[in-house]
Amino acid sequence: MSTNSLKEFMNTYKPQIEEELVRLVEQIQTPASLKDSMKYSLEAGGKRIRPILILATISSYGKNPIKGLNVACAIEMLHTYSLIHDDLPAMDDDDLRRGKPTNHKVFGEAFAILAGDALLTKSFHLIATDHSLDQSQRLEILSSLGESSGAEGMVGGQLADLEGEQKDLTLEELESIHHRKTGRLLAFSVVAGAIIANAPARDIKLLEEYAYHIGIAFQIQDDILDVEGSEDVIGKPVGSDESKVKSTYPRLLGMNGAKEKLHYHLQEALRYVNGVEADVTLLKELAELIANRTH
Repeated sequence: MSTNSLKEFMNTYKPQIEEELVRLVEQIQTPASLKDSMKYSLEAGGKRIRPILILATISSYGKNPIKGLNVACAIEMLHTYSLIHDDLPAMDDDDLRRGKPTNHKVFGEAFAILAGDALLTKSFHLIATDHSLDQSQRLEILSSLGESSGAEGMVGGQLADLEGEQKDLTLEELESIHHRKTGRLLAFSVVAGAIIANAPARDIKLLEEYAYHIGIAFQIQDDILDVEGSEDVIGKPVGSDESKVKSTYPRLLGMNGAKEKLHYHLQEALRYVNGVEADVTLLKELAELIANRTH
């Protein structure tokens, strides 16, 4: 079920993920106004890195990636909920996301909050009712998602990020924030794919280390793009971290130091994934994409 390159793989599966996301929302028995708000953010574009990581990990073991489609849609719904809430005035107070007005700018704050809540809860329901997976797989994936996205993971990282504004953080504190805020969901995606593929426990440990490093690399590149990126390409204003006096890798290490750190984490990710007993070509290409992306 593997393909020759990441580009081919994404061209095959990204449209299927996006079609399924819309179909899943359309079939929910709820007012159309709520569905419109949910779909608005789901259809705003994006790299779909997390769902692609799930499918690519399954493919690495020679299994049909489509077996992970529901879990892939679930993680994209949960990620999208986090972006909707992140953009709210009470948090990052952003007007643009992926070049479009943020959800609350179009639908109002109440609708944005409820659309996020609906996407979050739907993500867990999707996995719980995915009978293409056996019961133990569903339970393990649900447990991992709850931990990765909650107070010990993404939500805790978001809080630490807010508390870190106007403060000078150490490199260790910054990496801890970003591992929780960004890295934990990337790690979940890789591990969920491995669980679906029935990967051996040794491989899962290596994949977790791989995911830790791509998570840090993802955030370092985010910080670099906030300084050097193009607003037209990244779809939001550059320099927002500086205006909020956030600790970032360029601010802490200088731009050259941040780029050296990015290279280090990319190489560590590749080192760990090379130890996995599977065809990890797609996972290596995904690590390169994360580290070298322009938006």
